[in-house]
Amino acid sequence: MPPTTAPSGLPAVGLAAAAAVASSTAWYTAFGRRLAQLDEVYAGGAPPPPWLPPVEFARSAVVAAAVRALAVRTGATEPADAARLALALWAAFPGVLLTGSVVHEKVPWQQAAIHAGDWLVKLLLVSAVTTRVPRRRARRL
Repeated sequence: MPPTTAPSGLPAVGLAAAAAVASSTAWYTAFGRRLAQLDEVYAGGAPPPPWLPPVEFARSAVVAAAVRALAVRTGATEPADAARLALALWAAFPGVLLTGSVVHEKVPWQQAAIHAGDWLVKLLLVSAVTTRVPRRRARRL
């Protein structure tokens, strides 16, 4: 892919990371009570420590940078490309890891499913943002 058509690097990664953090916040807000029923680690309802948001942003930025690099290397620029990339990454990484946690560590499948859903939404958003090719504005003469 020619460099002029690649999505912008740092802004795309930053936007994708922010979208991932926001979507995960919404996801775990929606499923927090169920997680607390499944595992006492999620019970208590204490606010997150102040260091957690920047750590989550940094983690999401690493994922977004990796997805963007794969998107550029594979020439993924269309929405369908983004969806295929996200689904492949989801199946290969969180899907495999979370299945292993259920099989080998006896994590309840419902808990793994909640985390898998978060990762699916996150990877779809990150892939959509990092594969988007900005349209150029027409110049007026």
